[in-house]
Amino acid sequence: MKKVIGILLCAALMLGVFAVPAFAVSSYRIVSPYEDVVWDGENAWGAYKGNLHTHSTVSDAEMDFNEMILEHYRQGFDFLAMTDHGVTGKAWNEEPTHLPLYLYQYIAGRKTTKLTQEEFEGVTSGTYPVDGQPRGRGMTCVIGGNELNALTLTKCHVNGMFLPPHVGDNHLGFENDHEGAVRLADNAGGLSFINHPGDWLHSNRDVGIVSDPKNVQYYADILLKYDSCLGMEVFNERNHVTQYDRILWDNVLMTCLPYGKRVIGFSNNDAHFHSHIDSSYSIFMMPENTVEQIKKTMQSGAFFCVTRELSENNIIGPAEGFDVRYSEAPIPMFRELTVDGHTVTIRAKDCETVQWIANGKVIASETVADQSGEITYTLDLDQIEGAEDFLYIRCELFGEGGCTLSQALVIDDGTPAKTYTPDTSLKAKAKSLWNRFCSLRIFALVQLIWDSIFH
Repeated sequence: MKKVIGILLCAALMLGVFAVPAFAVSSYRIVSPYEDVVWDGENAWGAYKGNLHTHSTVSDAEMDFNEMILEHYRQGFDFLAMTDHGVTGKAWNEEPTHLPLYLYQYIAGRKTTKLTQEEFEGVTSGTYPVDGQPRGRGMTCVIGGNELNALTLTKCHVNGMFLPPHVGDNHLGFENDHEGAVRLADNAGGLSFINHPGDWLHSNRDVGIVSDPKNVQYYADILLKYDSCLGMEVFNERNHVTQYDRILWDNVLMTCLPYGKRVIGFSNNDAHFHSHIDSSYSIFMMPENTVEQIKKTMQSGAFFCVTRELSENNIIGPAEGFDVRYSEAPIPMFRELTVDGHTVTIRAKDCETVQWIANGKVIASETVADQSGEITYTLDLDQIEGAEDFLYIRCELFGEGGCTLSQALVIDDGTPAKTYTPDTSLKAKAKSLWNRFCSLRIFALVQLIWDSIFH
């Protein structure tokens, strides 16, 4: 009997050894913003192409208001927000608000033309023709958008969204001050996100700028203080001065997630010219294309960020920059992103490389042999050393048509979220006084002259 018991104990120990995965498994769950998306079947959600940051001759762009809208329609966009500087967007068939600040557009001979009622009905219903035929699906008009801090030289721009009529009109803003614009949107019951943070930081000069704790904390403080401030742009237009904003996003995510704040990444073409339109935009996963669903999806993060141009990045890629705007190459696209325990499975198409990022570092990457078909890839965190310390993971697809990335999937280990309390120390008050000085136009002008001389 002793021998039998010994054999059974040995067998149990052997099975225990072989049952242990490559690395120790801790207790956590992966929280995905896509968990409610219906990917297949009769009730499958649609993938809607949209842009939430757009300009026209209503402010400082060269394209007439109506032509900017119609060109987005021709290029297959499903929803659009006009967010001219300091001008809160109305329905496209209404006369836009005209500000004295932009009188130079008329002096330059540029017009501002609203859509006719017929054009508006045709565009929003999909009956307006493209190449002589009705497009077949409408483009949703998102009103209440405004790129705030209109007159700032330092480009501390904030996208206010779903603002009441005229709230934000003529909001010139203060230099080096994002919070004032965020507060305006918050007080009005709207939403906001930070536009092209790298443009304000001048981080294209030195990648280290986006990892400077002072800069990371600056954005984190605003995002933690205002629930209505959803996140920041990670792709903007052609991504020249903003080429490292994905790295900044990773750093801000790591700062905000312990407080329970998931920072949503946004992608917009910031179009001022025709050439900008096919640069960066978003793909929203929604059951229907309505303003209510667009707002809900902005808040949930159930969308993907796309860019058609990106500079070289030797930290998280790409190894070589690309520009495929207006090419026939299809964008790499997620067909599904699902979570099961500690695994994440994606289906994707038109993809050359799949890479996963956690806590600002590439943790897995795979080159796709056959890019013509649909691929399936599963990431098992139990097979990755140190996964129990991740705060989030996110996925990026690279292909001939550009780059498409997912939102952050949060690693929730059950630790209660910290309570954010603004710093009220003497040092913080002194910093606040300095920031007020930095918000003066004269300071920004000196700063601009200094930069032009030494950079």
